[in-house]
Amino acid sequence: MRTTMIAVAVVCAFSTCCPAQNETAGVNGSKLLALESVWNQAEEKGDIRALDLIFDESMVYIDEDGTMLTKSQFLIRAKKAGTQLQSLTTHSMTAHVYGNLAVVVGSYRANGTEHGKPYQRDGRFIDVWIFKRGAWVCVVAQATRIIR
Repeated sequence: MRTTMIAVAVVCAFSTCCPAQNETAGVNGSKLLALESVWNQAEEKGDIRALDLIFDESMVYIDEDGTMLTKSQFLIRAKKAGTQLQSLTTHSMTAHVYGNLAVVVGSYRANGTEHGKPYQRDGRFIDVWIFKRGAWVCVVAQATRIIR
């Protein structure tokens, strides 16, 4: 009888804490998706100040062509690309939150001009975020171009 009561108490304890964790994950997931949107807008405008705030100092970005960029290199490229990038939209995004770590996966479409010619690129991305000093910051990002 005592064992049964302990088992019931444990089940009740976990059932009350799990929804709170899921609720927190949902809130954090929404925040992360909003940060992804901020990232797009900042990249479109070449706003390196905004990008600087959401990227960790150790951030590593792997571009569509396999080039690995540091945070500083990405910011320099984003400032230049802002004049050529006309729109960057994401869709089919999902955020998976694991405590202080999160992974956002989705698809994107970039439109702009390169060497005077218009382009449209579709791709998929994966971004890894950590919750550090009270804020979510991106530590790793990777983009893969979809060739149709």
